[in-house]
Amino acid sequence: MPYFGATSRSNLISALHKAGFQGSYTGKRHQFMEKNGLRVRLPNPHQSDISINLLSRILKQAQISKDEWEKL
Repeated sequence: MPYFGATSRSNLISALHKAGFQGSYTGKRHQFMEKNGLRVRLPNPHQSDISINLLSRILKQAQISKDEWEKL
């Protein structure tokens, strides 16, 4: 991934795959990805990119640091 900033949903999913997550699986309201029992909800598809605030919350849920994100 390039710098830590807004990104598309497809880039997020690709990066999570590189980090070892499997999925995306259909949930009740959101799709999710899993890794060793850790479940991360994905935002629903929409026109604009995922904001830096939402990306930060998703990475915290996935236990991925900003440095790790930039290396993916």
